[in-house]
Amino acid sequence: MRSCVRALSIWIAVFLFIGSSASAISLNLVPIGSPGNAADPATGSLYGSVGYDYSIGTYEVTNAQYAAFLNAKAATDTLGLYNVFMGSAVSQGGIARTGAPGTFTYAPLAGRADRPVNFVSFYDALRFANWMSNGEGTGDTETGAYTLDGGTAIPTNGLTLTRNVGAAGWYLTSEDEWYKAAYYDSGSASYLAYTTNSNTLPTCSAPTATPNRGNCGNAAGGPTNVGSYTGSASSNGTYDQGGNVYEWNEAIISAAFRGIRGGSYSNSSARFQSDNRQNTSPAGEFADTGFRLVYVPEPGTAVLLSMGLVALGARRRAQKR
Repeated sequence: MRSCVRALSIWIAVFLFIGSSASAISLNLVPIGSPGNAADPATGSLYGSVGYDYSIGTYEVTNAQYAAFLNAKAATDTLGLYNVFMGSAVSQGGIARTGAPGTFTYAPLAGRADRPVNFVSFYDALRFANWMSNGEGTGDTETGAYTLDGGTAIPTNGLTLTRNVGAAGWYLTSEDEWYKAAYYDSGSASYLAYTTNSNTLPTCSAPTATPNRGNCGNAAGGPTNVGSYTGSASSNGTYDQGGNVYEWNEAIISAAFRGIRGGSYSNSSARFQSDNRQNTSPAGEFADTGFRLVYVPEPGTAVLLSMGLVALGARRRAQKR
């Protein structure tokens, strides 16, 4: 079943890549269906209900993908999209910067291209989503999926900023989108306790194919390549929603904090549990925090995608005969 999910996620990534003009980045995605599912009763029916189909990143956004964004939009970097700690291997960073303001260029550190990007703020993640929604390349970072006011690293509307609903595009995950992908099993219409498709506390370890494992408890010494725990995907086929790095979500927790979920390489695996909800300053840029995106299609795209999935299923059935 998991091999089918992986194949489907790759197919969807290719579909979206072809359908996006001037696209330089292809993000693997998995489809999340069952729109209108009930929220998780284990959390008092607060989280996990999503009323529409969407697709979510199979993996966290990587250093290589974020470096492409920086090369497109941060030659001068007036918006502070780069944190100097990204260039330090000692601090668990993964992206080097060379040149001077106006001619900055960026590249992943050796061996770290496929690790999750870290030292990114909530606002950096929104700007990456805007850039993706606007076709990448010279696409705008301040409008699109989100409207960031002020033209500064910390937008003037930062504490109240929410997504612009109604158009197809790439978004930072909402808390419910993130939660559903991590814990909901559409086959049984129920929720798992942990992001590793399990109701049993996961074990922290080095990368492995053994089920119910994750990058936590400093067992791997820092972030690992995304998808390295090949036996521990969620029931939906996402990887590293528990461990590796915390992931930003859109939730406004209070007047000054935004949501993060999933725990990191330095926490215990208890942070993988569905009832573990964390928050921090949206301007914070930390070694243990990154993000993943969702793609919400417009109706016409959703119809084409569903037609493609039906065709893919028919082809697989034909191959089995």
